[in-house]
Amino acid sequence: MRRYAFRFCVLFLSCIAGIPATSQPAPEITVQHNVEMKTRDGAILRADIYRQNTDQTYPVLLERTPYNKDNAAGFAHQAALRGYIIVVQDVRGRYRSDGEWYPFKHETADGYDAIEWVASLPHSNGKVGMFGGSYVGATQMLAAIAHPPHLAGICPVVTASNYHENWTYQGGAFEQWFNQSWTSGLAQDTLDRIATANTNAVTGSTVLPLKNYPLFNLPLDLGSASATQQLAPYYLDWLAHPAYDDYWKQWSIEEQFGSIQVPALTIAAWYDIFQGGSLRNYIGLRDHAGNVQARAGQRLLVTIGGHAGGGRKIGDVDFGTAAAEYDENAATLEWYDYLFLGKQNRFATGKPVRIFVMGQNSWRDEDSWPPARAKQTKYFLHSSGSANTASGDGVLSLAQQSAETVDHYTYDPANPVPTTGGPLCCDAHHLAAGPRDQTTLENRSDVIVYSTPPLNRDLEVTGPVTLELFAASSAVDTDFTAKLVDVSPEGFAQNLTEGIVRARYRQSTAQATPLTPGKAYEFAIDLWSTSNVFKKGHRIRVEVSSSNFPRFDRNLNTGRDGSSDTEMTKASNTIYHDAGHPSALLLPVIPQ
Repeated sequence: MRRYAFRFCVLFLSCIAGIPATSQPAPEITVQHNVEMKTRDGAILRADIYRQNTDQTYPVLLERTPYNKDNAAGFAHQAALRGYIIVVQDVRGRYRSDGEWYPFKHETADGYDAIEWVASLPHSNGKVGMFGGSYVGATQMLAAIAHPPHLAGICPVVTASNYHENWTYQGGAFEQWFNQSWTSGLAQDTLDRIATANTNAVTGSTVLPLKNYPLFNLPLDLGSASATQQLAPYYLDWLAHPAYDDYWKQWSIEEQFGSIQVPALTIAAWYDIFQGGSLRNYIGLRDHAGNVQARAGQRLLVTIGGHAGGGRKIGDVDFGTAAAEYDENAATLEWYDYLFLGKQNRFATGKPVRIFVMGQNSWRDEDSWPPARAKQTKYFLHSSGSANTASGDGVLSLAQQSAETVDHYTYDPANPVPTTGGPLCCDAHHLAAGPRDQTTLENRSDVIVYSTPPLNRDLEVTGPVTLELFAASSAVDTDFTAKLVDVSPEGFAQNLTEGIVRARYRQSTAQATPLTPGKAYEFAIDLWSTSNVFKKGHRIRVEVSSSNFPRFDRNLNTGRDGSSDTEMTKASNTIYHDAGHPSALLLPVIPQ
């Protein structure tokens, strides 16, 4: 996973399947290294250029990456053989490019300049597309909002739509594991560059707390440690802006879908850390892109793992031979074969959406996302007041509640529920991602569990999942988490998708509003989306708690930000599920 995480958008280096055989010798590929481009403000960015050594002109595929352009050589050679010029550029302040590295800040202007530059290169036919995922997906989206004249298509893979809500925070909670692991990995190149310029410039022995994984350390800003200020000042800025304010709005793709005027192949993944943002990108561009052609030209492909891994086996689950069919390189090139070379492949003739259906473990084409035929179905939470642990009396049922006893648990920030699998990045060695057995977590008294009886037939859930939860806390602020789980007859509890809400941001991520202790509130917990067939004999389960650590930072229950706070208190939290407080899991059920 570390390879994928830190090279997010560098497409897999395996050979591209399906390149037509020929009796002619393979064309010679010429490579120019570290070709300089000057941005509008004078910064020098450097790129490698791959093309066939002929007099012909070709469309250009551009990747702008913070993860070292050298890693793209394998894919670039294959794509050049396919009939493209490939340009891979280190973004500003990374590896061979000059300037300051600060995520998102320069990607719109630099991306525009790079697109127009590559369009004018010798042997370019003027059509430019972009490719890659994660942050490299961000470089595409941020460039596209400036609508450079020669950009003709993009292919953003597993990337966000809003760098507050589905990059740095989710539901108001800080994405601690991702923010610290990703930033720590990027800090190495920054350290190398500073050390080269001045070997005495960096003081202190710790970049971020992830160095030796003391994740329980408080405060999260490390007291604004000097090394962090020098190597990753943006990490401190992220902590300083917990609400969705103007700092975040300046880079929000969601605020600017109408500025994007090109077709996109959006690639998402069920267990990916940016799944929610990827799906919002597709819907936003389909509905609001800047012209009719762009709106009609949107395509969506949803695979399984993304940053959580690829191949047939992801996490603890073998998804079968169909899962192994997915090849990101091939999908990218097939997209541009259709868009730039006019080939009549599946993107020209098929439905606009293709998804992998888990449980059934097969691919399926859809007319829309979410599927219009999905029926929003409420599974109501029930218990007699003892739903703590999987051995408790918590039930999910289509029947509505009447008079029922509440469920109580104590959330202690000093002993949070540990993250077990799920949509994680960027260090699988220390925290494994993807589908994992949740059984151990379900033995904790602070995990409230509601399950259906074993199903008497297969039931498919495909689309967005939400938990409507009525709850109260003894604290002025706390978190509520939810996780959708597929439980096999053998007891394997497979996590499917999950979500969180920080109570003070329950009304809006732009404005914090404290709780009144003891008062019941309604919380809408967005669990993002899934596509899964719960097989006959399986059970549908939802787990409710108040922590998922270290994926998310611990809510200290004080109402103050954990970025600078070191104090914590326990919270007594209550789940309501009666006629006046109809807590329910909303599932998009596909009719049989």
